[in-house]
Amino acid sequence: MPEMPEVETIRRTLAKNILGKRIEHIDILLPRLIKFPEPDLYRQRLTGQKIVKMRREGKYLGMQMENGIMAIFHLRMTGRLCYFKDGQQEDKYAKIIFYLDNGARLIYSDMRTFGTLYAINDKEREKIKGLYELGREPLAKDFTTEYLLAKLKKSNGKIKMFLLNQKNIAGLGNIYTDEALFLAGINPEQICSAISKEKAEKLHNSINQVISAGINDGGTTFRDYVNGEGIKGKHQNNLFVYGQAKKPCKKCGTIIEKIKVGGRGTCFCPKCQKLK
Repeated sequence: MPEMPEVETIRRTLAKNILGKRIEHIDILLPRLIKFPEPDLYRQRLTGQKIVKMRREGKYLGMQMENGIMAIFHLRMTGRLCYFKDGQQEDKYAKIIFYLDNGARLIYSDMRTFGTLYAINDKEREKIKGLYELGREPLAKDFTTEYLLAKLKKSNGKIKMFLLNQKNIAGLGNIYTDEALFLAGINPEQICSAISKEKAEKLHNSINQVISAGINDGGTTFRDYVNGEGIKGKHQNNLFVYGQAKKPCKKCGTIIEKIKVGGRGTCFCPKCQKLK
């Protein structure tokens, strides 16, 4: 699933191409992907509207219209949102096609069709429960060490699952959680409330570090992810532990292990990330 760096990269690449463009009409090839409102009203709310801003909150991508409506996309496992120039061949998994007034198309494609689309006004935000309940996100001014530590002290769960919970921190997924824990030297099975203030500060810094690195590298591509222009990310070349099972740790040479934490595949270094 695309995480914060991937969705932010999509936002930036789309903004270059679609801001100021008007949606002339919309082809809805798989109506069940539109969760709110019903498909005909979805089309009505967006058709004829100019795109004035691209936004992102956590893993949610937003397309702001001049009439105040926000088109929200949650890409989930295999969703893609790409800009196709006039005459450029489109994605064979295209499910929703936005035809723009410059002859180009903005295409939402989804091989496994787990993604979700919405078109909401300001008063309807609570219709998207996951968006409505998002915690603070990395790199934001209000994402502080104090915020993180206070959240940790209230949890007796394992840190890996804590970080994946979007109500605690928005935008983290399996990749950047494993990477952040490695840089902070924290075992993924460590109980949250037992994490010291010093370790919480290291974790706060490492979360911001891995998110920044992911954005700078244009995201991580192992299989499906591409940015808004159809280009793959490069951050997979700079990972420390995620996807590195059975390989030597880049810091100490110990073999990276892979375990399950809360049912999620988790990679870590048993030497650099000892369980306290």
